[in-house]
Amino acid sequence: MNVLLAPYACDPARSRGRRHPQLPAPTRTEFQRDRDRIVHSSAFRRLVYKTQVFLNHEGDLFRTRLTHSLEVAQLGRSIARSLQLNEDLVEAICLAHDLGHTPFGHAGQDALNACMQGFGGFEHNLQSLRVVDWLEHRYPEWNGLNLTFETREGILKHCARRNAERLEAREPHGVAWRFLHGGQPSLEAQLCNLADEIAYNAHDLDDGVRSGLVTLTQLREVPLFDRYRAAVQAQYPQLAQGETGQRRLLHEAIRRMLSDQVYDVIGGTRAALARHRPGSVEEVRQLPSLVCFSDAMRAQSQQLKSFLMQSLYRHPQVMQTTDSARRIVRELFGIYQSQPNELPAEQAAQALEGDEQQRARTVADFIAGMTDRFAMREHERLTGERLLD
Repeated sequence: MNVLLAPYACDPARSRGRRHPQLPAPTRTEFQRDRDRIVHSSAFRRLVYKTQVFLNHEGDLFRTRLTHSLEVAQLGRSIARSLQLNEDLVEAICLAHDLGHTPFGHAGQDALNACMQGFGGFEHNLQSLRVVDWLEHRYPEWNGLNLTFETREGILKHCARRNAERLEAREPHGVAWRFLHGGQPSLEAQLCNLADEIAYNAHDLDDGVRSGLVTLTQLREVPLFDRYRAAVQAQYPQLAQGETGQRRLLHEAIRRMLSDQVYDVIGGTRAALARHRPGSVEEVRQLPSLVCFSDAMRAQSQQLKSFLMQSLYRHPQVMQTTDSARRIVRELFGIYQSQPNELPAEQAAQALEGDEQQRARTVADFIAGMTDRFAMREHERLTGERLLD
């Protein structure tokens, strides 16, 4: 046990346990075991070829779901250490939070959700839980990774009521309970949610400039970024000249922005903890969300998100690519649903044995597990068309 844990942090010795009981490990805590299982999973390895914003084939230096997850984990651990939260649990949740994401980022998720509308829909957070609870096949006695309640709770960031009801029926007072009855997850889970937001805002900004779709001139419209850019340029006026100088200017401004956001979260959360004074994890669950920005930083972070939405995510070049990605997912779903023998043998058998609902879920599981490049190749194999080069 980490003796520096605060009373409101998750203690692995007091975990609510695993769905399938196991003897403790001699050298690792329960949350360390969770982290290790996630890192060794097939789903985690596939994240290296799954899109963040720019599709995997568009460049070697753009973020992927894997590098994003690593950045989220780094930010989460840094903040957790200052707040005396459980770093290992934070790391496990951060590394697992995108395991259920489809190929082609949010475009793929939206397309698969549309395909699944008559069959319960598709949510990537729920799919991440499905991956660690069911779809990973690594152990002889059960499906999934058999993670602790606390890690699974953190992975399930959002959940529609109909899905929460199904989960609660299978696991009473389990990971879906709070979506039906109110309440919050652990502080470690709350922290992962905010670290995710901080990370993707910063690296999407970086990737947007690297791609040429966003310019430093445009970024002067974003107060949160521009104050750091101005400070760096005033301190290092030579960076205003040349491509290398501009790149250094961008990196240093983002570095300072990230640092200030981390310190702001630490300060805002400490203030919230001082107001509410939780004495245990269970008290945390009954309070409002406590891991937070200050009001000023929250407003500025929202401005940055709005800028990225308008200038990057909805850029015509990005939209053209994502339109093709959506078509790939839609057409793959239709082909597999009508011709399940085109699936690999194991999935084909599952699809043929079940009803239409089961077939659709089997197809969705298979597509969600694809990398960008596999989905592109599989679509070309089945249709003869190459939509993305």
